[in-house]
Amino acid sequence: MMDETNRFAQASAPSLNTSTGEPVAPSAEPKPDAASAPTLSPAVEKFKSCRWRATPEDGEFCTHRDVLPFAGKEGFVADSWCPDCGFYKLRRTPKKRERVDFSY
Repeated sequence: MMDETNRFAQASAPSLNTSTGEPVAPSAEPKPDAASAPTLSPAVEKFKSCRWRATPEDGEFCTHRDVLPFAGKEGFVADSWCPDCGFYKLRRTPKKRERVDFSY
């Protein structure tokens, strides 16, 4: 049985070039490039680098004591809170200190 519901049916035969008899590659749809990827709003970018953002395993919300009671942990929208946040501080990775051997 060769219908759409039979997942074991053979695929249609590849097209052949009439002049050479070689198989013709199917036309591939253009793949989306990185430029067409959705860009984040400035508020979301700011939230992603904020020190008050919860750890990813806890969820996406602000842990600052003045924001959390109003925004909550469920349904946090960075566009509502982060564009002009007065509590924003950039999350930085600690700098590696030079090892200095002190002899005591």
